[in-house]
Amino acid sequence: MSEIVNRREFLNNLWKWGFGLVGAAGLWTTWDLIQPLAAAGFGGKVRGVAADAVPEGGVIAVPAARAYLIKLDNEIFALSETCSHLGCRVPYCASSGQFECPCHGSVFNRKGEYLTGPAPRGMDLYPIEIEDGLVIIDTAEAELGPAPGIITFDEPPLGPNCAEESHG
Repeated sequence: MSEIVNRREFLNNLWKWGFGLVGAAGLWTTWDLIQPLAAAGFGGKVRGVAADAVPEGGVIAVPAARAYLIKLDNEIFALSETCSHLGCRVPYCASSGQFECPCHGSVFNRKGEYLTGPAPRGMDLYPIEIEDGLVIIDTAEAELGPAPGIITFDEPPLGPNCAEESHG
């Protein structure tokens, strides 16, 4: 019996190896997709910026955490950028010094406390830690925002609302 592989056996083995490689590649990419995202960003601990980079009274967006860092009275807070009404992204309006939801008009002060609109509560808060001078935001542990009427940071608008500027 000859040890030479005939053409039919060779092609058959080639097809088997080809399908095996495609299957292995599919498993590899599927495994990457089903890995938990907690270590990679939102849904776990996310590195923000250096604690000294957060200006007093300022707001810094941290896109990986879908959050804002604010510093008031030398204390840093992390606010979810999601509106508590229907989940729209709430941008910070520099002219008014407030967070203004463009979808339905909810307004929150710089500490994320409810001021007006259909939102049922203030903006949710994330716990933070300072490690080696960096702010670490734990996006897996959101604390519900304060109920309407609870205002601990009373500051009038600094100027016109962003919605008024775009319609005025």
